[in-house]
Amino acid sequence: MTNKAAPFDELDRKIVAALIDNGRASFAEIGTAVGLSATAVKRRVDRMRENNVITGFTATVRPAALGWLTEAYVEVYCDSAAPPRRLAEVVRNHPEIAAAMTVTGGADALLHVRAADVEHFEEVLERIRTEPFIRKTISYMVLSHLLPDSPEAGARQSSAPGDAG
Repeated sequence: MTNKAAPFDELDRKIVAALIDNGRASFAEIGTAVGLSATAVKRRVDRMRENNVITGFTATVRPAALGWLTEAYVEVYCDSAAPPRRLAEVVRNHPEIAAAMTVTGGADALLHVRAADVEHFEEVLERIRTEPFIRKTISYMVLSHLLPDSPEAGARQSSAPGDAG
């Protein structure tokens, strides 16, 4: 028996959108919103999890509530071409790095760093710079979020009117 993945259709998109909006919604609530039974929603969610469309469920936490009051993006420039797996090893050792990716352009990588304060950020930056293959870094401190309801700002994906958020 071959396990061919079922196509991802418009109902699946609506289910995913409902889960992104409220990951705690019941299958019955989602079903009502998309026009399916709770059982049909569960089957589709299970299939999407099995096919790695849905890779997990998580809580979004406001960083300031955890004491992370300073935020910056750091361009990382490496000597020669440091392999992405080596960069990944480095960033995993810094819990302050919220996201990291290799990028096109002049920099080799871009890091999203959260810290308690400027002094903590400076200490993180110094730790990153001790890696022998890192040539230089350029930092950009975040002053404010222009899209305060974005996940990057530590908000839910979207907020409905009257939502406790």
